This record gives sequence, structure tokens and C-alpha cells, in this order.
Amino acid sequence: MTELANIRNFSIVAHIDHGKSTLADRLIQSTGTVADRDMKEQMLDAMDIERERGITIKANTVRIDYRANDGQDYVLNLIDTPGHVDFAYEVSRSMRAVEGSLLVVDASQGVEAQTLANVYTAIEADHEIVPVLNKIDLPAAEPEQVRAQIEDVIGLDASDAVLISAKSGLGIPDVLEAIVTRLPAPQGDRNAPLKAMLVDSWYDPYLGVVVLIRVMDGVIRKGDNIKMMQTGAKYGIDKLAVLKPAMVDVAELGPGEIGVLTASIKQVRDTKVGDTITHEKKGCETPLPGFKPSVPVVFCGLFPVDSAEFEDLRTAIEKLALNDASFSYEMESSAALGFGFRCGFLGLLHLEVIRDRLEREYGIDLITTAPSVVYHVHMRSGEVQELHNPADLPDLTHVDHIEEPRIKATILVPDDYLGDVLKLCQDRRGIQQELTYAGSRAMVVYDLPLNEVVFDFYDRLKSITKGYASFDYEITGYRQDNLVKMQILVNDEPVDALSMMVHRDRAEGRGRAMCEKLKDLIPRHMFKIPIQAAIGGKVIARETLAALRKDVTAKCYGGDVTRKKKLLEKQKAGKKKMRQFGKVEIPQQAFISALKMDG
Repeated sequence: MTELANIRNFSIVAHIDHGKSTLADRLIQSTGTVADRDMKEQMLDAMDIERERGITIKANTVRIDYRANDGQDYVLNLIDTPGHVDFAYEVSRSMRAVEGSLLVVDASQGVEAQTLANVYTAIEADHEIVPVLNKIDLPAAEPEQVRAQIEDVIGLDASDAVLISAKSGLGIPDVLEAIVTRLPAPQGDRNAPLKAMLVDSWYDPYLGVVVLIRVMDGVIRKGDNIKMMQTGAKYGIDKLAVLKPAMVDVAELGPGEIGVLTASIKQVRDTKVGDTITHEKKGCETPLPGFKPSVPVVFCGLFPVDSAEFEDLRTAIEKLALNDASFSYEMESSAALGFGFRCGFLGLLHLEVIRDRLEREYGIDLITTAPSVVYHVHMRSGEVQELHNPADLPDLTHVDHIEEPRIKATILVPDDYLGDVLKLCQDRRGIQQELTYAGSRAMVVYDLPLNEVVFDFYDRLKSITKGYASFDYEITGYRQDNLVKMQILVNDEPVDALSMMVHRDRAEGRGRAMCEKLKDLIPRHMFKIPIQAAIGGKVIARETLAALRKDVTAKCYGGDVTRKKKLLEKQKAGKKKMRQFGKVEIPQQAFISALKMDG
């Protein structure tokens, strides 16, 4: 049992690639939590895809024992959080389980967009924040300027920021001392009824559902009967452990401690993140304030390339959903692509990660349809429908207006590229809200429609700023706009997988680009194929794919011209009939390439 005064719970927050996971590695290594022979890079990133991309996707926890300079033994519970905008939900959850944060800033790059977003999350959670300047051994490091920048942009006093190099281990003892001396100890009462927060849960093939908890008040012991306050479910505890990153069994967890429990819970869905866990008898009266549930913002269809793999895809998606509460899915079928699933994601990186995991861990080849966002369709009758798939748009005679989600985007960019960034945002129907300077970098805040961002905004932003811009967004709400559904018709047949919602002013350009692209992708047939983009009954763009033709007049030597005409007319009639009954086969590859549109 550890005294409350000797516990410190903290998370590490930073922008992508500023060294959170490396710092976590050094803290684990320098305190001897993991033996040197077992150490590896990104110790807390368990998934292959995290190690490969060098990003953290799941927030991970580790308990470190540390003897401070004052001779006392401390228990440090560290949560390493993701830095990417799509996983901001993971960050906000982890913050509520701890009392302080280490703010890691790259001394050569300075404050970036996600640094700001994550710091504000920490400030909202009432955290004590210790600034840490990393990578001070780089030739380009400017610790003094970055200190000034933290004070200007964030408003935190950085005069006593800890200077470190997480890679070489320089300054790590100072970080440990700062954690013990500058971060607050948790509050809690051992004798009060049990009150613990469910921070996260995941599925383990041997143990079933493993639940990560933070005990606020009371004591939880092995064998206790517990109750989840939101769901009302009751369980008996089989195992209590702390993570060092491997599980180490303990007999009890007291206030301020973070640990895991298993209790024969069958599905991750039975555990609501943010729920309050208490004893079945003599439980606490009021639950803790939970988290807002995560809301998917980007939807897209996932279809197997080989339709025989549909059942495998269903199994794989169900297994992934066990570990990822923020991923939602429902079945859908498409005339062009067969059976598949309509899935909801927190953003484009989340979509890519899930798709990569399906292809890699379960070996399924996938087709992803164009990502779309959730629109609110206001009907004339007064009801409001949520539209996830543009192909399902109700008849326009019953629709009053359509609203689309808007975001507040914060972009930090060096001065030289500011003009290009402003033009990009203007082109994407953005409304500029503010423009301020932090040193030589501009901070632009734009109000943008989310559907213009989900296509390839991030890639375009990175390419026009040579990778120097950083971008963060939050959803602000819905607003009415002049939106229409654009359909693609091939040989007068609508192709549902290619229909999309566009702004009326943009529809013609978008439609023309799509038709030109499909003209190159669809193989030629024996008859002429019209490829059209249409809004309702009005065609706004068209390309015609020429027919393959046989020279039917080759056998005519000399004689009257009517002989040739007769043969050509006969061929023409045959082609007309063919076009009427002919089926146009659109290869899978054409779909995949057409959906990677917006070149």
C-alpha cells in the first residue's frame, strides 16, 4: 500500500514527433522498471502499425517506482498519449485520470498546432503542467526562443522548463525530480465507499476484457463484487494488477492508484469508458462525471475485393471493434461492389489505421469508397435525418435544406508559405477568423466545411508548405449550405459507389474531373459509352468513350458506294442494339483510382 503523498499520476502531451514515447522509454529505463535486455524503442507502443509509423494510437500506461533525492520512495503512474488530432479523444480521457502533465516541446521546432490543442485539454482538466524542452542536443535547437514562444503562445511560465535530450538520456534525472517536486499528489479517502473511473478497456485473448481503472476513493480488492454505475452490470473481480508494462498482480488498489482488473467480462462493449465502478453493496451515491462519447466524423464504405471474403471481413471488423470503442460499423450493399460495411471513424488517420490493420492483421484486400461526413437533412415535414451515405439522400421534393458539419481549424505555418495556405483555405470554402503571429510563424484560424477537409486537405497543406505547417481541428457544429448530390452515370446507369455530396458552385468542376478520369480508366467496349455527371435530372459534365470497331468494308473492292453504306448502316444498327442491352463492366481498379480523385 502506497501513501497518497508518495504517488504522482501524470501524462506526457506533445505534438507528433516531439519525443513523447522516447521520453517515456528513458523514464522506464533510468528507473530500472524494465531490465535493459528487455528494452526496445517505443516501449509502450504495442501495435506493429504504431512502431512502423512512429506514432502513438492508443494511450498506454506504466507504473514506475522511483527513489527521489530526498530518500523517499515514490510511485509514478505515467500515461503516454497520442499526439495526432484524430486521437484527441484518447488524450482527453487519459487526462481525467491524472493530476499533472509534462508538456514536451521540440527545442528546434517550437510550439505546434497539436501542442496547443493538447495543452488546452490539460488546462481544462485542471492539470499542473511542467514544460520540458526536448532535443536540446540538436544543432538547430533554440531553447531560449522556444521558452519565450511557450510564454507568448500558451501563456505558461517556462522560465524553469527542464532541458533534456530524450534520445541520449541527457537531463532525465531532472525530469524525475520535477515530477516528484512540482506535480501534485492525488486526493482521495481510503475509508469512503469505492469510487473508481473506467479509463480504458481492451480485449485480451487469454484474460477476456481487461479494464484500466483509476481509483478515486476507497479500496478495491481481489474477489470484491463490483457494479458499473452507467450500465448497472455486476461482476466479481478475478485479477487485480498494475502495469510495469507487463502485468504484475496486486492484492488491492487504494485511492490515487492506477491499475487493471479482469472480471469475466465478455465484450468490450459491456464496459463504457468514463463509467464509475463501485462496490455492489455499500456503493457510492453519485457517479463521476463521465466523458462525452466519441462521435465518428468521417464515414466510408469498406468492401472486400473478392466478395467471397465478406464473412472474413465481418469477423475481422467485429474483432477490431472489440478494442476500439470509437469505431462504428453497419452492413451495407452496393450494386457495383457487392456486400460490405459502412464504417464511422474519428478522422482520416483513424480510417487509414483501421484499413491497414484489416489488411495486415487479417489479410483482406479492401476497396474503400470515398470518405464522406454526416449531413443533417431537414425534411419539409420538420423531421431531421442523418445522412451517412450520399446514395441514400431522400427525394429532393421532400427536403427543405441540408446542413453540413463545420470545423474550426488552427494552422501554424512559417511566414513564407502563408499566402499559399490562405489560398488553399479560401479554395475550400473557408472563412478566415483570425491571424496572429508567434515569432516568425503565423497562426491562422479558419472556419472550414469538414467535407472539404476529409478528402486530401492535409496532404495538400503539407505539400504547399514543404511539410512545415501543422494543423489541428475541432468540430464546431452544423450550418446550412447549398449542397447537392452528384451522381455518375455510366451508359445511363447510375454508379452508387461514386455518388458524392458537393457544393453547387463546385459541382461542375468536380464532375468534369471525375468523368475525364473514368474515361481513362474504363476499358473500351464494342459500343460507345457515355460517362456523365448529373445533379438530379440535369447532366453537368460528359465524356464519351469511343467504341472498338471492326472495319466491315474491308471486303468491298470497287463497285457502287451504296454497297459500303449498306454494310456501315448494318454495323451501326448492331452497335445501337448492343448499347441498349450491353453491360459495361467497370473494373475494381477503376473504382479505386477514381476514388483517389482530386489530383
